[in-house]
Amino acid sequence: MGFADFLTDAGVSMLESWVTTRSYISGYGPSQADVASFKALPGPPKVEKYPHAWYVHLELKRAPANVFRRWYKHLASYQSEFSSLPGDPSKAYTTYGPEKTEGTLNPKDAPKAVDADEEEEDDLFGSDDESEDEDAKKKREENLAAYKKKKEGKTKPAAKSIVTMDVKPWDDETDMKELEQNLRAIEIDGLTWGASKLVPLAFGIKKLQVNLVVEDEKVSIDDLQQQIESDEDHVQSTDVAAMQKL
Repeated sequence: MGFADFLTDAGVSMLESWVTTRSYISGYGPSQADVASFKALPGPPKVEKYPHAWYVHLELKRAPANVFRRWYKHLASYQSEFSSLPGDPSKAYTTYGPEKTEGTLNPKDAPKAVDADEEEEDDLFGSDDESEDEDAKKKREENLAAYKKKKEGKTKPAAKSIVTMDVKPWDDETDMKELEQNLRAIEIDGLTWGASKLVPLAFGIKKLQVNLVVEDEKVSIDDLQQQIESDEDHVQSTDVAAMQKL
């Protein structure tokens, strides 16, 4: 299906919905998909209508940290690099976006899900027929209790992801050592900081690229980015450069 015409409210609303749950139009870094979508917009989206695609002018750069994570403003910072970003520059922005629109099933009309464990328990321990004798019923309940106890004793390994994050400073005068010290001072259950390095950007500015491992159920990447960006004296913005499951 792809994006609709960005000159219409429906098209911009579709973009707003798309970037609500994504840092970029496609993949984990800026690409020609973002460039095509950015150029197709007639101007900065209205903040009261499209907060997730909000563009913030540079004079507001000391606003709350979460402001700077919005897609439009972030893409604006890459304008000088548009031609060098990966992807096919000949593709129209309408080739990106949602493939199809799915209707939402009314919960009251949805079929009741059958729990796999309950189904397995029924198979293992037989029916709860009122006509069964007391001995058979007692034996079945004992087997069921033993099964549940055994199942509770099994612990599943925690799902983890390895993330490569880019942390951009304000300018070439930002103290990158202090920036990294403040970043590594963040302690969250399920978060492990890894190796880092400074990567040149332009005009003498370098970004900090750091690896980290997170337990998916314990650590929200969005919340972590907000916490890093709260260091407003050093951090201009953050991006997820890469992410994969362990």
